[in-house]
Amino acid sequence: MEIIPKSNLFYANKVVRLYLSAIEEVIGKNGLNATLNLAKLSHLIDNYPPDNLNKEFDFADFSTIALALEEVYGAKGGRLLGVRAGKAYFAHAIRAFGEKAGLTQPEFTSLPPQEKLRKGLPLIAAASNSLSDQNITVEERETDFVYTFNACPSCWGRSGEAKPICAMPTGFLQGCLDYLMDGKEFSLVEEKCHAVGDPACVFIIKKPVES
Repeated sequence: MEIIPKSNLFYANKVVRLYLSAIEEVIGKNGLNATLNLAKLSHLIDNYPPDNLNKEFDFADFSTIALALEEVYGAKGGRLLGVRAGKAYFAHAIRAFGEKAGLTQPEFTSLPPQEKLRKGLPLIAAASNSLSDQNITVEERETDFVYTFNACPSCWGRSGEAKPICAMPTGFLQGCLDYLMDGKEFSLVEEKCHAVGDPACVFIIKKPVES
């Protein structure tokens, strides 16, 4: 399997620790171990990164895990599992980082969904940026929000894809939107992706119709 060259861009150790736990929830310990072995990251088996906020886990290794999932389970199956793991990771992340990010206090959670979405997406982006080198930006437009990963760890170092492939961010944002929208329906589309030659990975989140 292709090993992606190091990026010199990093995730905090705790983020990766939580993400590996989320993958294990989705595919089981044996599936995770097979994925890590294929990704040449067997040193992480039963030895997740330390529970600290030091930015030491290279985006290239994160992207290699995503690629290994596709190798083990097929491109479609691996990406579906990556989406599920990303959504499970959000559940871990909101418990670990939600209070500090301002996302779990009653004054926030009691807001109507439209306002939670408007305020919550920038808070989530800021929290993610503090824990990584992703350089996420959020733009509000008339009918939607543009959530941009200027450096995306999910597809780092990959190219030549026919369509966007960022499974983990897709699942993470699905978890975010479930939380912010109180389970109401939403529209989320990855419009652009580094792996298809775009300068950034861009997700479009449609604003819900106000009732």
